[in-house]
Amino acid sequence: MAKKESPAKPADTKELGVDPEQLWQAADKLRGTIDAAEYKHVVLGLIFLKYISDAFLARRNALEDELASDGIVGEAANRLLEDRDEYMAENVFWVPPEARWTYIQNQGKHANVAAIIDDAMHAIERDNPKLKGKLPRDYARRGISQERLGGLIDQIASIAIGTDQAQAKDVLGRVYEYFLGKFAAAEGKLGGEFFTPSSVVRLLVEMIEPYAGRVYDPCCGSGGMFVQSVRFVQSHASGNGNGKARSKAKRDISIFGQESNPTTWRLAHMNLAIRGIEANLGQQPADSFVRDLHPDLKADYILANPPFNVSDWSGQLLRDDVRWKYGVPPIGNANYAWIQHFIHHLAPPNGRGGGIAGFVMANGSLSSNTGSEGEIRQKIVEADLIDCIVAMPTQLFLTTGIPVCLWFVTRDKSGKKLKPPGCDRHGETLFIDARNLGTMQTRTLRVLSGRDTYPLPADSDIGQIAGTYHAWRGEPDAGEYQDIAGFCKSATLEEIQKHGFVLTPGRYVGAADIEDDGEPFEEKMQRLSAELADCFAEAQSLQSTIRQNLASLGFPLEEDA
Repeated sequence: MAKKESPAKPADTKELGVDPEQLWQAADKLRGTIDAAEYKHVVLGLIFLKYISDAFLARRNALEDELASDGIVGEAANRLLEDRDEYMAENVFWVPPEARWTYIQNQGKHANVAAIIDDAMHAIERDNPKLKGKLPRDYARRGISQERLGGLIDQIASIAIGTDQAQAKDVLGRVYEYFLGKFAAAEGKLGGEFFTPSSVVRLLVEMIEPYAGRVYDPCCGSGGMFVQSVRFVQSHASGNGNGKARSKAKRDISIFGQESNPTTWRLAHMNLAIRGIEANLGQQPADSFVRDLHPDLKADYILANPPFNVSDWSGQLLRDDVRWKYGVPPIGNANYAWIQHFIHHLAPPNGRGGGIAGFVMANGSLSSNTGSEGEIRQKIVEADLIDCIVAMPTQLFLTTGIPVCLWFVTRDKSGKKLKPPGCDRHGETLFIDARNLGTMQTRTLRVLSGRDTYPLPADSDIGQIAGTYHAWRGEPDAGEYQDIAGFCKSATLEEIQKHGFVLTPGRYVGAADIEDDGEPFEEKMQRLSAELADCFAEAQSLQSTIRQNLASLGFPLEEDA
């Protein structure tokens, strides 16, 4: 019997067994002058290859132990160890010998290593129909030097990402997600096509709570909404998230999606496959407007971050489309085409509730009257479809600093979808102004607290927003809802009408109450005036010192000359 191999040991003793930042820095150093958009597929494809090889090896070692305990050894055992059905039965991808990581790593110094990787990807697709046409097979075409590619293989080889322990911690998923975010930052504006910040995704998922049913994202990017949805169900599953509960969680929701960018569509398939998540993303990439791959789908939950303010969306070809129930969107902006696409795909009320959608939009969608947008928004409001609007802080996105908002649209405000039934909110919309939440992680990027914590802390940024919404809906253990000046307000349709159907939360929540500090006005003015006088005096002293220093250097100011 062949000697049992061991998956690579973790790089360090941290919770993940690897420091994603160290791995990123090493990989980025090897990038050299290769464009981030190109390098992304090189790195993430290799990480995927390492994962399925580690998972295959873990299953092979377990199978070898099972056979040995049954007294099956030697050639008989070797035949079973190379039996594809033994792996497929355990939902493990079959990895042929020429695609296994040990073989790839041994070829890392070979001049033709890029072609060897392409052949490995082809072999995996050949033997795993679910992955056919969904893996990158163009390493040789990219022209990366053997030294850089071999160095990258050695870096990725340092982490165990497919072992049982690593899968339990979702090591690969978290490294993969970390790399997606890093590549999005490196690519700048174009990075937003495949990545939505994890704090925004977490908030959307926590708000609409996709416990069970059909989840849909018609512009799914790399699949982050789906990953977070499964993670949400798993974190709320019985059995403390053990294997059986986690497995059941994946069966409780059915995932449907679509993505128009071919390379991003492949990223999504890999991102889901590494977590064992089944999804219907269509047989090929396609534009959701021109070629809706799920025309008859009525989803229980819709989560999306569509591209903002897109003018080139083929609107001139879709003037009579059935989706435009509330008005034909302007040709020059796709925002209200997306909104109506989401509404079209929502499941209707069935006596136990209806579908709900949560999605990101540019703030202009709340008040714009360009083209027919104002009229469409009015009709959507009058149809009582808008459940909640959240104004978000700036700088949450890697790709744009413009402020965004979250829309939550539902077919049924009766509360019947909740167990026990919640509040009947017909004729009402909740407005939340969250612009003051979040902390700056870097000079240009803000994050919401609570994004990586399970269960979600009620006092975190995400917990405050989601908790307010859940209380307004009347969910069990969410507490009693109350309007809070400057933060949240439950407004009636009549109030929205008075504001001209503008949905900007600031118009409804008002200004926050200012606490009385107990200092009498006269005393405060005297104190502040004294502080101002001190500042003026200090400014004059600094100005005099600067003038003297300039004069001593032979550069007096004109009025001092």
